[in-house]
Amino acid sequence: MFFKHKNPYRLLTPGPVPLHPDVERALSEPMIHHRTPEFERCLKSVTTKLKETFATRESVFIHTATGSGAMESALVNTLSPGDEVLCIVSGKFGERWAEMASTFGLKTHLINVSWGEAVDPSVVEAELSKNKNIKAVLTQACETSTATVHPIRELGTIIKQRPQTLFMIDAITAVGAMMLEMDDWGLDVVIGGSQKAFMLPTGLSFIALSKKAWGFYESSTLPKFYWDLKREQKCLEKGETHFSSAVPLIRALDVALDHLTGQNKMKTLARIQTLAQATREAASHLGLTVYSKSPSPSVTALLTPPGVDSQKLRTHIEKEYNLTLMGGQEQLKGKILRVGHLGYITNEDMFALFDILYNSLRDFSLNAGEGYTLHRENLDSANEVLKKYLQ
Repeated sequence: MFFKHKNPYRLLTPGPVPLHPDVERALSEPMIHHRTPEFERCLKSVTTKLKETFATRESVFIHTATGSGAMESALVNTLSPGDEVLCIVSGKFGERWAEMASTFGLKTHLINVSWGEAVDPSVVEAELSKNKNIKAVLTQACETSTATVHPIRELGTIIKQRPQTLFMIDAITAVGAMMLEMDDWGLDVVIGGSQKAFMLPTGLSFIALSKKAWGFYESSTLPKFYWDLKREQKCLEKGETHFSSAVPLIRALDVALDHLTGQNKMKTLARIQTLAQATREAASHLGLTVYSKSPSPSVTALLTPPGVDSQKLRTHIEKEYNLTLMGGQEQLKGKILRVGHLGYITNEDMFALFDILYNSLRDFSLNAGEGYTLHRENLDSANEVLKKYLQ
C-alpha cells in the first residue's frame, strides 16, 4: 500500500506530463543566446524532426505559447472577419474553438456531439453540402475533456475535396501520441503542444499549414502581429525565430523528438496505446467504467461508482497518496477521473496507480451505491491485467 510519506510524487494527467529524464537533463544545461550558431543548429534539427512527427513536408512553426495560442494563430493566419466556420463541439475544447472563432468576428456554425461520442463524418459532409460558404472546419483530434477521438482521417477525405474549405485540427493531445498523417490525410492546419506527447513543460505550441492553407493566408485580413507565420517562415529559413526564442525548451525539444521520430516513433505510439489498453481493462476490476465510446490512447476517462464524487476522490488521492489525476469539467464534474498516458510513465507508475485507486476507492466505499464493494481480489485481478500488458 502506498502512503504519501513513502510515495514519490506522480503525475498521471493528460498534460502536463512526467518529463523524460533526457529532457530533464537538457533543461539543466547552461543558457545560451538565441542568436548564436549553436542555437541555429538546434532549431534546424528541431524543424526537421517536427516535420517527421507531423508527417508533413511543410514547415512546422514554434510559438512561445500554450496550445490555445496556436489555435488563435490558426484562425488569424487563414481567415477574415465574417468568414463562416463549422465547429465540431463535443467537449470543453470544441467549445473553445467556437468561442475563439466568435471573438474574431467569424460566423460560427456548430455541430453539437454528445459528450463522449465521436462525430459522424456523414453529418459533417451533409453540413458542408448544405452550406458552400464554410471556409474552415474546426475540430479536435482528441477531445481531452472527454478522452474521445474523432475520425480525423475520414473527415480529411471529405474536406480535401472542397478547395474552398480548410480542415483545422487541434491535435494537442494527438500529435506524437497516435497516428496522424498531415499530408496524406489532407489536414490543412495541425496544432500541437509541448506539455503532451512531447514530454516537455508547458510553454511551446506548434502549428503547420498545408499549401492550401498558405493560399488562404494571402487573402486573410484578420489582424496578426505576434502570430504572423509569414514573418516566422522568413526567419525559420535562416535558423531563427522571429521573436526571442524559448531556448531551454527548444533545446529540450530537440532531445524529446528523438523519441518521436525514426524507429522510436512507432515504439512510442505503441507504448502509449499499451498504457491506455491496460488502464481500461484493469480499471474494470475496480468497478470503474470507460466513459468514452471512442476512447483515446492519450487519456482515459473513467466513471466513478454511484455515490463517489470524482472531484473529492482525486483530491483525496493527491493529499493522501501523492498522485495527481484529473477530474471532469462542466457536466462531467464529480463523475469522471481522467488518467493520462503521455510522458515518461514507468511500469512501476502503473502498478502504483492501481494500488492507489484501489485503496482510495476503499476509503470512499461507504459513500458508494448499494452493492459496490472492493476486496483484495479486485486489486489482484487488476494487477494481473497490468502484468499481461506490461511485463
